[in-house]
Amino acid sequence: MFKNHIKIAWRSLKKQPFFTFLNTFGLAIGMTGALLISLFIYDELSFDKMFADAHRIYRIDADIKFGGAEIDASQTSAPMAGTLQRDFPQVESTVRFRDQGSMLLKKSGTVANTKELRATFVDSTFFDFFGVKLLFGDTKTALTQPNTLVLTKTAAEKHFGVKNAIGQSLILDNTDTYTVTGVIDDLPKNSFLRDHSVFMAMAGLADSREDLWGNTNYYTFIKLIPTAKIEDFQAPLQSILEKYLLPWAQQVFPGLTMESFAASGNYYRYHSMPLTDIHLYSNRQSEMSANSSIQNVYILSFIALFLIVLASVNFMNLSTAHSLKRAKEVGIRKTLGSKKLDLVSQFLTESGLISFISLLLALVLTLLVLPLFNDLSGKSISLPYESPFFWLILLVATILLGLFSGSYPAFFMSRFMPVKTLKGGEQKYAGGVSIRNALVIFQFAISVFLIIATLVVYQQLDFIQGKDLGYTKDQIVLIDDTFAAGNQVDTFKEEVVKLGKVQSATLSSFLPTPSARSNTSFFKEGSREQENAIQMEIWSVDEDYIPTLDMELVAGRNFDDRFGTDSAAVIINEAALPVLGIGANEVLGTRISQDIESEEAEYYTVIGVVRNFHYESLREHIGALCLLMRRSTGNMAVKLSAGDFPKTIVNIKTIWEELAPGQPFNYRFMDDSFNTVYETERQLGKIFMVFSVLSILIACLGLFGLAAFNAQKRTKEIGIRKVLGASIEQITFRLTTDFVKMVSVAILISLPLGWFAMNKWLQDFSYRIQIAWWVLALAGFLALTIAVLTVSYQSIKAAIVNPVKSLRTE
Repeated sequence: MFKNHIKIAWRSLKKQPFFTFLNTFGLAIGMTGALLISLFIYDELSFDKMFADAHRIYRIDADIKFGGAEIDASQTSAPMAGTLQRDFPQVESTVRFRDQGSMLLKKSGTVANTKELRATFVDSTFFDFFGVKLLFGDTKTALTQPNTLVLTKTAAEKHFGVKNAIGQSLILDNTDTYTVTGVIDDLPKNSFLRDHSVFMAMAGLADSREDLWGNTNYYTFIKLIPTAKIEDFQAPLQSILEKYLLPWAQQVFPGLTMESFAASGNYYRYHSMPLTDIHLYSNRQSEMSANSSIQNVYILSFIALFLIVLASVNFMNLSTAHSLKRAKEVGIRKTLGSKKLDLVSQFLTESGLISFISLLLALVLTLLVLPLFNDLSGKSISLPYESPFFWLILLVATILLGLFSGSYPAFFMSRFMPVKTLKGGEQKYAGGVSIRNALVIFQFAISVFLIIATLVVYQQLDFIQGKDLGYTKDQIVLIDDTFAAGNQVDTFKEEVVKLGKVQSATLSSFLPTPSARSNTSFFKEGSREQENAIQMEIWSVDEDYIPTLDMELVAGRNFDDRFGTDSAAVIINEAALPVLGIGANEVLGTRISQDIESEEAEYYTVIGVVRNFHYESLREHIGALCLLMRRSTGNMAVKLSAGDFPKTIVNIKTIWEELAPGQPFNYRFMDDSFNTVYETERQLGKIFMVFSVLSILIACLGLFGLAAFNAQKRTKEIGIRKVLGASIEQITFRLTTDFVKMVSVAILISLPLGWFAMNKWLQDFSYRIQIAWWVLALAGFLALTIAVLTVSYQSIKAAIVNPVKSLRTE
């Protein structure tokens, strides 16, 4: 029987190639989009699950409010790990990381350096803790001694070759010599360590052994024993505050109590974050790698569901509309003894066959567009051919899709009354117009919603690009690792400034775009109580920093190297004024200090106030910041005049190679560096745009088919109208009006939903747009225009047919 159903289904599909194409292609597009999104979501949900005992691993985070600043820290203090291991029986083992950012590496006895983007100090427990295997070396001894390190396979290959790396010496940042004691495989792209290639022994870092509870520089991970529950660990974790942090703080603030600390509005809370949740649920300061958001996963899940539902709705609409053509077939079958169940089976077989053909086409399309999708999403995903589970899910999903898509047409066509169908009577309940209309409205409501989302995301990105950031990011080129020039770094700056197309240059490791960060507590002179502490970012800059980045001073003056006293001067931003409780002009001359433990503390005098500039993402409020005139040679920012940028960069490179031979020349433009902060939003905007286009395409395919069927069904009506004098424009208008009404209803439904959903999304930004009325109007106009163009083709085609030919049609 099944074989017979397949044979009849194939014949039926071949008889109606136009509708078969629309159904198959529509389903294939929906399945392709859903498959791509599913692969993306699977990759996002799989982050860090490859590590041994990942479900028992947690990171210790801290929520801190102190000195007017609120800090969501992903790091804790150096002694935290040892304390947890010693005092908490629930903790099986711990490991710490102290991230160092990028580093320059070279073999001993050579001049040329190679840059590794991410290096970190790590405890020797790293290998057993995460189940990381060494390709070469011994996990028991690899990172136990100071000045030893482990390289990833790719990093080892750069310097020595994988097999020859053990025992070799490397010089890091032209200063310290390390011995290679191990080589590990490259870490997975879906792990928080994906960008790290150099792991240095924590044993060689003196700071890691200090009992400094107030410094938060170490990523601390714990692994619970198998029987422990994190809920039982969370409450005792807070005891560390009173037992260890408070005694340390009392050395600085005698008489401090937990009660007085809380009474001043400050707080310090520890909590745990599951390792497998970090990528999607953590958005804290100084994450070890860029994280995504569970919100994006939800959004993309809905889009995938929408695409499948849109394609299924198309199938239902076209099948039910086409059912009138098969009414006599159903009547004859019933007259010859076919049961309702047999007819349902036949029609479901047809929908299943279309689903499987669509699946094959979707797999081909997925293979073709996967490279483009990877570029779009910043992923490196692929189809998991070797996974039986993948094929099983695909098979089950295709069967369910076929059943879902074909169920409505199958059950209703099987209810045709033989007497009416053979007489040519209409079946009011089969393929009801109201149901088809509702499905079209549903399709376009989703499409309009996605158009609104796309417009809002791009408008927010445009707002970010155009917002006055308080500094200039255009025509600024950043040269990394200028410290590698050693004592020639000042000469390098001087020679670069002499170039004709260079306006100015500044040396600093601290930039408004992603760069080094440092913060500390300051106190006004004469105020040594903890409630009067001022938490500020502290950046070391030179006298050319403010003019190079076009920052504006609202009070006071800039640093001047002619004044020796400026080595003990600071410039603060406007955000520091409310914390200090002084106005911009009144604050000039105020003395502040980091050191309050001695009567001979070093004080800095405020000589200027710089207008607030965005040194964090626009998701965050601008915090207090101070600039010190201190030597910091990590980067050089060069302000260029408009003109031939490539030629100027070549000239800068020539100077670099003369003064720092063998050192890598790495540069980037500041606006590109700025854009990396919003890469997630950019990717989301591109994904919205692509899948909005797909959803509209699917909806238009359905509308196109329905318009063709509607025009075909009303052939005689059109002929009679033309004979009675109706113009082509009047007939086209009449045939189009019904569809325009449906799309208009869809627009009215989707506009408030789109406005509400995108307002929720914008709440993540401290600086954001307001959704303008024209955004909603444009989304509606685009949908309506596309629908009219789609329907008009079929309407005009029907309207220009010779009426004699129309009236002869049976």
